[in-house]
Amino acid sequence: MQIEIRSIHFKADRKLEDFINEKIEKLSQFYDGVLSAEVALKLDNNDSADNKIAEVILNVRGSELYAKKQSKSFEESVDNAADALRKQIVRYKEKQRRS
Repeated sequence: MQIEIRSIHFKADRKLEDFINEKIEKLSQFYDGVLSAEVALKLDNNDSADNKIAEVILNVRGSELYAKKQSKSFEESVDNAADALRKQIVRYKEKQRRS
């Protein structure tokens, strides 16, 4: 699976990119129709500690799945987005099976 990581207005370090690749790569275990993923990392300009945003667009056969999560760290945001996408993949797969 091809994974594109974009960090907006900062440079993501290698460790963060490896973490993202590992989490997103695991999503292909749940559905073999996962084609690619786009991950956008952003810093929110508010004063709270929860200012790290991860947006993930997962391209699957015939559709796109999307998750956006915000938390204290990019790792936590990516982890939460991956969990949300895993649930979406399971639902999408069930819907495909029925039709």
